[in-house]
Amino acid sequence: MKGVIFNILERVVTDAFDEDTWDDLLDASGADGAYTSMGTYPDEELMALVAAASERTGMSSAEVVRWFGQRALPLLADAHPEFFAEHSTTFELVHRLNDTIHAEVRTLYPEAIVPTFDVDERDDHLEMIYRSPRRLCHLAIGFLEGTATYFGEVATVHQPRCMHDGAPHCVLQLSVARVG
Repeated sequence: MKGVIFNILERVVTDAFDEDTWDDLLDASGADGAYTSMGTYPDEELMALVAAASERTGMSSAEVVRWFGQRALPLLADAHPEFFAEHSTTFELVHRLNDTIHAEVRTLYPEAIVPTFDVDERDDHLEMIYRSPRRLCHLAIGFLEGTATYFGEVATVHQPRCMHDGAPHCVLQLSVARVG
């Protein structure tokens, strides 16, 4: 996992709670806590932090990861406005994930492992097939919800199939509605 994700997680936790909470999560997880944005760290370290946050908050690990995605998206948009500038809706951005955004992520972070999305537009929603060896579909859902908020929309995501339940990939059904 790239260090930039750990840096954003630290910021999300300290913004939502405080620095002591971040330190408590580091202590409870056994994580190092010294992350450089370009560094690469074991996925297990992120999952240990998620488990510690789950224990502390009473939320499931899936809920913690989703919460993180929702709150991390605005920080990513601030750090990389070029990914968002050409789009005005969540659907537009999602259609460009593989060929634009994830391609650029691979340029910025050559060792990054990014998920792939097969996107099919239906009458009233997008159906997305999510594939990743990391199985962070709940992070993807949080990012989708955060993206919708960023564009002044509200997202509804249904997940009829999930790798965590034994499926070979996740299916995410995304609907959005304009706020106001």
